[in-house]
This record gives sequence, C-alpha cells and structure tokens, in this order.
Amino acid sequence: MKVKAVFNRDGGTFRSTDMEAYGRWVEEVFRAAGHEIEVAAVEAVDMRDTLERACRRGDLDAIVAGGGDGTISAAAAVAWKNRMPLGVIPAGTMNLFARSLKLPLDIWKAPAVLAHGRIIAADIGSADGRAFVHQFSMGLHARLVRYRKSYRFASRLGKIGASTRAAIGVVFNPPDFEIEFDADGHRERRHVSAISVSNNHFGHSTFMYADDVTSGHLGFYTAPPLNPAGVAKLAFAILRGKFRASPLITEMSAITVDLHFPKVDRKINCVIDGELLPMGRDVALRIHPGELKLLVGA
Repeated sequence: MKVKAVFNRDGGTFRSTDMEAYGRWVEEVFRAAGHEIEVAAVEAVDMRDTLERACRRGDLDAIVAGGGDGTISAAAAVAWKNRMPLGVIPAGTMNLFARSLKLPLDIWKAPAVLAHGRIIAADIGSADGRAFVHQFSMGLHARLVRYRKSYRFASRLGKIGASTRAAIGVVFNPPDFEIEFDADGHRERRHVSAISVSNNHFGHSTFMYADDVTSGHLGFYTAPPLNPAGVAKLAFAILRGKFRASPLITEMSAITVDLHFPKVDRKINCVIDGELLPMGRDVALRIHPGELKLLVGA
C-alpha cells in the first residue's frame, strides 16, 4: 500500500515524544512490511486540513492518524467522507476507539500491527450528519465535560485531576430534563439525567467502549432523574464495569434514534466523542454499517 501518516504533535503522548525520531521509526516499520509511506507531524489545528488534502490526492491506499480520541474521531470523519481506509495510532489519555479495535496502546508497538494488518468494514455513527466513532451523550456526561473545561490543566495527570473535580461537582448537581424519542419506531417520553448513544453497544470495561464495531447498531442508554446518591451509585457501577447491568440504566438497540427536547428553547450541550458541542431541540442519530474502512491487526 501507499500510505500517508499524519500525527497530532500537540496530542497526549506525542507532546513529550521526539516526533522526528518517531516518524523515522514508523517509516522503517512500514517499509520493512513492503509499504510506501509518508509521515507528517502537524499542529492540532492543521490535522483535518492535512488529512483532507491527503484523501484528495488520488494516489493513496490508506491514511494513518495519530493522536487522542478527538483527533481520531475527526480523522474518522474525514476517512468516512472520502471512503479512505484509516489506521489509528493511539496517543491520547483514554484511547477508547483504539481499545475497541484491540490495538496496542503503546505508540511504538501500534505501527507494526497496522503495517502487517488488514482492512475491515466497520460501523460509524452520526448525529445530525456529524460523525462519531464512540458515543453521543447528554446530561451527566455533558455537564462533567463542561465542568472539566472550566479547570485549567496541561498534562494527562492534570486532566485526570480536573475530571475528578468535575465528577464531584456533577454528583452534587445532577441534571434533570425531559426527552421524547423514537428508536426504530418505538416512541416514548421520559425524564432523564443522562442519555448515551454509542457506535455499537458498550462492552463491560470500566472505560465504556464497544467490544465490536461491526455489529451494525446503536446502543441507546438512558438514566432516570438521579439525586446525588443515585449518581454516586451509577458511578460505582461504571467503575466496576457494571454500567449495562445497573438497574439505573435502560438499554435499547436501534438503527435510528430521533431525540426531541420539548421544554428546551435554546441550544443545549452534548458531547460527541469527547467534544462539548451545542445541539438544538431535535437530534437525528444514525448508524452507518460497514461504511468506515479501518486498518486493524491481522
């Protein structure tokens, strides 16, 4: 194959990595496996444009993106739109999509797996046309991310500390809002504290990522209005890897989920693959089976 690798030098592990040495290492690994490869390390603001230009060239067989979950989500959106196979080098804090793909989380080991890997047809989700590889969420998660963004941090440990402070804030101030939804024709109205729609069902890990991204469905999860004790109970279930088994969680499987917020008259916060974004009163969530081509381990 002829491959273009683009790494976010501002992302996670790469911030403390000699990117020139790392780029040479990736070139050696791919060339030893019989591939042609070009490597570029760019700033975060240039990632999407660099990947877009690579996909428009017409002489590439695949792209490889390196960075955290936000970078990988953006790269997947570009790859999906351009029907270009994508390989992932996990260099973030959680690396949730890489975990779903069962890739090594060590940036020095992942290139060899990709260089000797295969291309699969995986699923990708969308929220009003915006791609997501992990999840769309509202309520508890969105409030946690909003609180975390209000704290300053400059390292992985700093981010973990900010997340802990934010989680404590959410425990004592959980959201409560009304939704109407249509999941594959099943219509219902509920009061909830949390909504999560995942690209395939979550597995049973504490980190809440899909074990399989080829099953062709969305996981749709809601939690009822929770008081502080209820939020703490749910958090404990998540830490034990028992999120899906929690009596506080209602789980459904769907191809399409349409959400409506009847009592909202402004933009509200959601989280798409870790990014806090405004959403309107209506959100259309879809699964696109087999439309994301991925380079994974053999």
